Amino acid sequence: MQIRWHQYQTVLMQYLKPQWLRVLVLLVILLGGTGLQLLNPQLLARFIDTAIAGGSTTTLLQFGVLFLGIAVAIQLLSIAESYLAADIGLRATNQLRSHLAFHCLRLDLSFHYQQPPGVLIERIDGDADRLNDFFARFATGLVGNSLVLLGVLVILFRIDWRVGFVLTSFTLVAFVVVNAVRDVAVPYLHAERQASAELFGLIEERLSGMEDVRSCGATDYVMHRFYERSRHLFPRFVRAQTMGATFGVVSSVVVVCGKAIALGTGIVLFQGGALTIGTVYLLYRYVELLERPIQQLGRRVQELQRAGTSILRIQELLNVRSDIPDRGQIYLPAGALAVCVEQVSFQYLLTAHSADDTPHFALQDLSFTLAPGEVLGLLGRTGSGKTTLTRLLFRLYDSTHGTIYIGDIPLPEIPLSNLRQRVGLVTQEVQLFHASVRDNLTLFSSAIADEVILQALEEVGLGSWYQSLPDGLDTRLAPEGSGLSAGQAQLLAFVRVFLKNPGLVILDEASSRLDPATEQLLEQAMDRLLIGRTAIIIAHRLRTVQRADQILILEQGKPVEYGTRDRLLQDPGSRFSQLLQMGLETVSA
Repeated sequence: MQIRWHQYQTVLMQYLKPQWLRVLVLLVILLGGTGLQLLNPQLLARFIDTAIAGGSTTTLLQFGVLFLGIAVAIQLLSIAESYLAADIGLRATNQLRSHLAFHCLRLDLSFHYQQPPGVLIERIDGDADRLNDFFARFATGLVGNSLVLLGVLVILFRIDWRVGFVLTSFTLVAFVVVNAVRDVAVPYLHAERQASAELFGLIEERLSGMEDVRSCGATDYVMHRFYERSRHLFPRFVRAQTMGATFGVVSSVVVVCGKAIALGTGIVLFQGGALTIGTVYLLYRYVELLERPIQQLGRRVQELQRAGTSILRIQELLNVRSDIPDRGQIYLPAGALAVCVEQVSFQYLLTAHSADDTPHFALQDLSFTLAPGEVLGLLGRTGSGKTTLTRLLFRLYDSTHGTIYIGDIPLPEIPLSNLRQRVGLVTQEVQLFHASVRDNLTLFSSAIADEVILQALEEVGLGSWYQSLPDGLDTRLAPEGSGLSAGQAQLLAFVRVFLKNPGLVILDEASSRLDPATEQLLEQAMDRLLIGRTAIIIAHRLRTVQRADQILILEQGKPVEYGTRDRLLQDPGSRFSQLLQMGLETVSA
């Protein structure tokens, strides 16, 4: 795939426009440096001609001091240009990374299930990093080197029109050759970036599951896959580097030809008396100055090839659209929220079809209603559709058929940010970050006061645990919360919900893996959490739903029993009553 110039222009304008003042200063520095580069050879030429003509020592000394002063100024401007270019590049690439990360966070789960985290890391960080030089130096380098090239050609015409004509013709031929090999490396670089992303995806996935890999004796298999991906990357990397170097080789040959032409022209004109020795040196020195723009423009083209590959991959990612449109305009009311599910069915896109081509639904014809402040106990075996319902309530997916209302508002009409702020979730798998206790509880929000956090910790029974922390809320948790027990991690998840203060709380088997003592502490926190809130409690253990007002039992995605808890208890024929009478501890047994 070939990238068009307007795609480069769009990316440059989007991420350099906010830095227009820095870019302007950088251009001024480049102009000053260009002018000094063109002036210095003139001083040397006059120095040579003055020395040959027997000029005074004072005059020669003045030329020498002026030459050295300009040389120092050129180096100082070069340092300032390098610093400012690096600053612009980093700011632009960081903004691009933020843009890509935010875009990925807004994509639905179906996208993330198909993209390993390592691949996304390479797309967000690796491809953005490839654009650093493009942002920092492409536009300014193109302008600066073009000015040097134009200035040299103008001066060569002023020296002698024949010199100017010969070297201008050579320059035009050089650029034709350069343009002919401009895009030769793009497809090879694209293939190398894709193979690299696949390797990083494998590494991330296997490292995150290191405990299972070792315990299952799968180390040899992992290494085999690693070598396989590495072998897949190696030839693509070699081809990309080889083809990427093609332009540098071509430009070097072109420069050598230019020097030969310049020297030949200078010798002929000197022998004809048209040029002095100083002017011949000036001619050679300006041809050397032409070498840098041609080589730099060559590097810019190579950077353009690499940038083009990354831009294409970035645009591919940005062109991915979520299947969950966020067009809602109606905000949820304060307080406990009503829930109404009407004839909802849902089918995952990747669900296989049976032989008779009948689709298999994760949920089918599900209906129930919860008044504000009521609690629903949701029971069912593993795979019955309980977690799928949770994902639909958070609108991580949209139902295939039917409608879900929260607070008497259809889900698509609620802004996603408002929906996920007003609905809280606690699962058995708690995600903790390698960050402070405060950041883990507030999810990096600075709007929640420490006093509110401490009160929530006391509410869930973590007051004594907090007192044991060496740095209080500033104490950093170990990666993945490895220093905490499962019960402490669950209670911290309850604190998050307290701080969020939602109108609907979903507890997805939050106590299924806890010991009795910790579970009792969690039950007390649950009692406090459910005050003034609507709740859906997903459970395997029957005693977990003792506080429920209504009971819903699912089986293979279908509701097999639904009603108030009291009515089902009084009905000896109900499945819920039979489970209680049989004394079964878990529904999944």
